[in-house]
Amino acid sequence: MTKLSVNINKIATLRNARGGNNPDVLKIALDCERFGAQGITVHPRPDERHIRYRDVLQLKDIVKTEFNIEGYPDDRYMKIIREAKPAQATLVPDPPDAITSSAGWDTVEHAEFLKDVIRQLKSEGVRVSVFVDPSLRMVEGAAAVGADRIELYTEPYAYQYPLRKELAVKPYVESAKLAKELGLGINAGHDLDLTNLKFLKQNIPYLDEVSIGHALISDALYYGLENTIQLYLRELL
Repeated sequence: MTKLSVNINKIATLRNARGGNNPDVLKIALDCERFGAQGITVHPRPDERHIRYRDVLQLKDIVKTEFNIEGYPDDRYMKIIREAKPAQATLVPDPPDAITSSAGWDTVEHAEFLKDVIRQLKSEGVRVSVFVDPSLRMVEGAAAVGADRIELYTEPYAYQYPLRKELAVKPYVESAKLAKELGLGINAGHDLDLTNLKFLKQNIPYLDEVSIGHALISDALYYGLENTIQLYLRELL
C-alpha cells in the first residue's frame, strides 16, 4: 500500500500571515491523521516562513503516524533531526532562500557529503530518503551513499502529464524499477494532485509513499480537509 503523507507547510503559511494560532498547525496535523493520512510532512526553512522550529518540536510529541522532516542537511537541520527523531529525514538540495524544491540531488557529485550526512542520521535511528530526479545514475548514486529510500521529484511528470502521460511517466518507471532492484524504498512528491496521482501509482505499484501539500491543501478549500484526504487515498488504491 502506498502511504499518503500530508505536507502541512501551507497551513503554517496561512497561520503566519496573520500571527496568532489560527489555523492551529498541531490540530490540523492530528485531524489529517484522524481523516486517514498515514504520515505528516514538514519542511522547516531557515527563515521560518511557514513551519517553525517550535512547531517541529511540538509535532514530534503528538504525531502518531510517520513523521517526515524535509530539508537541506545543514547544521540547523541536523540539530532538528537529532531533537525530533522523526521516522524519516528527506534530504533536499534547496538553497536557504528557495521558494520550493526545483531539482533533485546530484548524488554522484555530492557523494561524500551525502555519505557523511546519511551516516549521522542513521546513527540517530532515522530512515533517510534522498530527493532525486528520475535518472538511473542518480538512483545508483543514492544507493551508493547509503540512502534507505529515494524520493522521485515529480514536477516534470506533472508538467508533461496533460500533454503525453505515457512519455511523462516513463523515466519514473525506469528509475523506480532500478531503485527496487537496488533495495531502495521509493517515495514521490512535488506537484502531484488528483489529476495525475492515480496514473503514477498504477505505473509504480510498489511506490511506498507520496508526500503532498500544496495541491491537497488547495483542494481542501473546495472539498473540505476530511473529504480531500479521502479523495487522495482513493487515488492510491
